[in-house]
Amino acid sequence: MEDFLSLLERRRSLVANEMVPPGPDAAQLERLLRIAARVPDHGKLAPWRFIVFTGEARSKFGAVLEARFHELHPDADERQLAVERQRFERAPVVVGVVSRATPHAKIPEWEQQLSAGAVCQNLLTASAAMGFASQWLSEWYSFDEAIDRALGLEDPECVAGFIYIASAKQAPGERARPAMEDIVSHWSGT
Repeated sequence: MEDFLSLLERRRSLVANEMVPPGPDAAQLERLLRIAARVPDHGKLAPWRFIVFTGEARSKFGAVLEARFHELHPDADERQLAVERQRFERAPVVVGVVSRATPHAKIPEWEQQLSAGAVCQNLLTASAAMGFASQWLSEWYSFDEAIDRALGLEDPECVAGFIYIASAKQAPGERARPAMEDIVSHWSGT
């Protein structure tokens, strides 16, 4: 148990541009997704789902991103278009987490969205426990309706984030964290 607590104390995202192969194999990925899905889920709604990008699917989706970016930015130069084309090639595995929050008489949509966020965090933590580097990103394409259609999202689905999973050339550095006295208060009832 102490090892797990130590992992949580050290877990850190690695910038996708610094990732290298290998990523998880099929069996490891299936296990990661099973672990990711073990989150609080009031009403057992499973208000989320996964879209997995591996192999050639990453470059095919990159072509979709490039085309949409060019449509939005007709003056984009080749360098900018190449960035979009290569986005999903930054890691050998990218998992899109889709929030499927829907109106419910007893379970607020916000609670369902938090469940999707917990899925993302579980995926990051499980990846770290398996020795992989990961990063949760929600770049412009996470909020674009044309990209949502290309992903097959249906109303009211939306992207909670894309989790990039790979190996690291070197361990990610630490970043500044908030001081506990700035973020913790104790309610006393007065």
